[in-house]
Amino acid sequence: MPHASVPQKNDKRAMNEAIHICYGGNRRVFPGLLLSALSIIKHTDRPVRLYVLSMDLHEQDACYLPFSEQQMEVLNAVLREKNPESGALLIDVGDAYRRSLAGGKNKKSYYTPYATLRLYLNELDGLPDKLLYLDIDTMCRSDVSELYDTDVSCCEFAGVPDRLGKFFVNRHYCNSGVLLLNMKRIRENKLFERVRDYVASHRMFTPDQSALNKLAGSKLLLPRKFNEQSKPCGETVIKHFCRDVRFLPFFHTYNVKQWHREKVHNKLKIHDFDDIYEQYDKLAERYACLGTEE
Repeated sequence: MPHASVPQKNDKRAMNEAIHICYGGNRRVFPGLLLSALSIIKHTDRPVRLYVLSMDLHEQDACYLPFSEQQMEVLNAVLREKNPESGALLIDVGDAYRRSLAGGKNKKSYYTPYATLRLYLNELDGLPDKLLYLDIDTMCRSDVSELYDTDVSCCEFAGVPDRLGKFFVNRHYCNSGVLLLNMKRIRENKLFERVRDYVASHRMFTPDQSALNKLAGSKLLLPRKFNEQSKPCGETVIKHFCRDVRFLPFFHTYNVKQWHREKVHNKLKIHDFDDIYEQYDKLAERYACLGTEE
């Protein structure tokens, strides 16, 4: 298994190539999606193409609604203001989800069904052979091109070892919040089909993350700077605001997202994204659909 090797493109044309990024989520977390997108375009002049997977699942939870047209208009306006070649596309994968996972053993878990929508990327037409998947609770501190230009031709995906899973599962167990996907090989090996079948038939705490790690034939392990699951440091490229644990003053878990601004400042002591929050506030004055970050 390749480990901690991050070969980069040498072709100068890469500077003008689009960065293709996929997110999955629902209307309620749009503040997080916008904050994440703002942090990406801050650090790159390259075109950024976002593929936003969503669905209407209000019969399961009243909050499970797809992103609205107004929200997507705001996202597109923000992206194109930085680079006219950038843009975002909303993709409804609700029908596919209902066919295979809606009745599975993990239809109700700690994670929302939207976390599994990336497993349908292989069924979508017109997507590039390389995609960067990001959880919505991620923020960039520097140019994401450093990650995106990593050569993944040798594997199905590249990811960073999970902060806890590398101790409690195995040292090659990747966190699935940041995944650089080789869609060509994933389609050839039917990885996502096999993962969907496994998620539907096996009850798990971290459903598709565990299934991806179990069933992947090849993966590239990346340095933690590409998916920092603790406090960011100087070299951090992507900060992931995922669930974490603290042992002092007593053992407890916490789940602070980047849109929980007060907690980011006071509990996590992170001020790396204050300029992004200022941008968000200015946008909120113009667009009523942004609503609250909480």
